Amino acid sequence: MLISVKINNCFAFNEEVEFSLKADLRTKKFPFNYYTNDNVNILKSAIIYGPNNTGKTNFIKCIREIKNTLLNKKSYLMANIFNNNDVSSIELKFLDKDEIYSYSYKYNWFKGEYLYEKFAQLIIDEYKNEKEKIYFLRDIINNQFSSINQELEKTLSILSKDNILIYTLDTEKFPVLNVIKEKLITLGEKIVVIDMNDANDQMEIEILKENSERSKKLVELIKSADLYLDNLYYDENAELSFAKDVKAEFREKFKLVSVYKNQKMPSFLYDSVGTRKFSSLAAYIIDCLEKEKILFVDEIDSSLHFKLTRAIFSLYNNDINQKSQLICTSHDVSLLDCKRLFRKEQIWFTDKDDYSTKLYSLKKYLANEDGVRSDSDIYDLYSKGLFAAIPEPNLMEIFDEE
Repeated sequence: MLISVKINNCFAFNEEVEFSLKADLRTKKFPFNYYTNDNVNILKSAIIYGPNNTGKTNFIKCIREIKNTLLNKKSYLMANIFNNNDVSSIELKFLDKDEIYSYSYKYNWFKGEYLYEKFAQLIIDEYKNEKEKIYFLRDIINNQFSSINQELEKTLSILSKDNILIYTLDTEKFPVLNVIKEKLITLGEKIVVIDMNDANDQMEIEILKENSERSKKLVELIKSADLYLDNLYYDENAELSFAKDVKAEFREKFKLVSVYKNQKMPSFLYDSVGTRKFSSLAAYIIDCLEKEKILFVDEIDSSLHFKLTRAIFSLYNNDINQKSQLICTSHDVSLLDCKRLFRKEQIWFTDKDDYSTKLYSLKKYLANEDGVRSDSDIYDLYSKGLFAAIPEPNLMEIFDEE
């Protein structure tokens, strides 16, 4: 599970921001909205609001590039163009087998060099004091190198800078590094990033091909969103004469068959945009819930009914979900609900001024100072501009005649 992400000088973010998924247990509300163990309490979901072009999608892009780095894929992480600094900074805290770890790195996007890395375990004693056990530190900027393994420490200063450490060395020769590699790859594989405006049906096809209990669960989930759909399945032998001019890589789409009142038809051609988007998303939801993955969705409300997006979050904020997480951007203000759906620290905002792009939680607005309580009408307060992060368009004046 992801505990927090710090980013600095990345895309739109020219100053450090921290996105935290720690639950604040001073509030006892909605106990199924977070996972807890002896050391940490982690939110299962969060939602991010803000005007257009204030950093929501840029935050999701950061997550995608972090995933690429962890899985040894080309990273397109860029520094903020208005900063006179080419070095971006990332810090992750995550839970692996109920132990807390942190991994941070600094990347010079112009030169394609990794100039800093640190991997550590965070150990919390019985008095809740936190101690850091550093597995390795590779700081090329300040010429500092250390490791709990002496042989590894000797090599840190002479290695190439064009990749992170787990892909620069043969980890089989360094057992401690092999453990780190396993944890970082596991984290990278658990991160799933979806843009609802460009949703693909790769996972949907994969699950329906199985013709398994998962397939049945997926169909039932889709039917709950499309009240008129009788069935959906993958037909390997579907007649594709009408799609003879379609490129081979798209022909799989036409093998998805929808059934309405006993009439079979290609889902890709006949289903609504909303049904197609939800069926693609539903497949990822099922896969992520089963495998305890971390699902990031940009614009989750795109073409979806407001009750459907609410039901999705209710699915995650539930005791049937243990360690899967859902983090989304949205403009659906019906989800701004601390009475029945979210804890305050699950709602986030992006905004920007002349100097920086900001990312902050509703949690920072206090009952005694700002009048924001867990039972407040958050939508009403948001629409009045209390939390900023809201545009103030005046379209009529554009057309007013002088």
